[in-house]
Amino acid sequence: MEEIVRMPIEDVLDLHTFRPEEVPDLLNDYFAECVQAGIFSVRVIHGRGKGVLKKRVRSLLKKNPLVRAFQEAPAEAGGWGATIVDLTPEAPGRKVTKQK
Repeated sequence: MEEIVRMPIEDVLDLHTFRPEEVPDLLNDYFAECVQAGIFSVRVIHGRGKGVLKKRVRSLLKKNPLVRAFQEAPAEAGGWGATIVDLTPEAPGRKVTKQK
């Protein structure tokens, strides 16, 4: 049985504690929850290492309809170990309503 992990929805998502196979669904779900919460900029921490996770994350970001743009984080926010993701309030074909 798969364990449900509840985490606070914030403007930072650290991927260090997740398995690589969890990342695609995690990004989709997390970004959707951010948009619901009115958060439209998220810093995704993928780490520096060999860049494998960074490449995977960026590949997923290119395909995600909630992602408007992304760029490497500034040095003080993680540099090449993190990516700043700008989210769109509404994806094509998908209505998003902000929670009160």
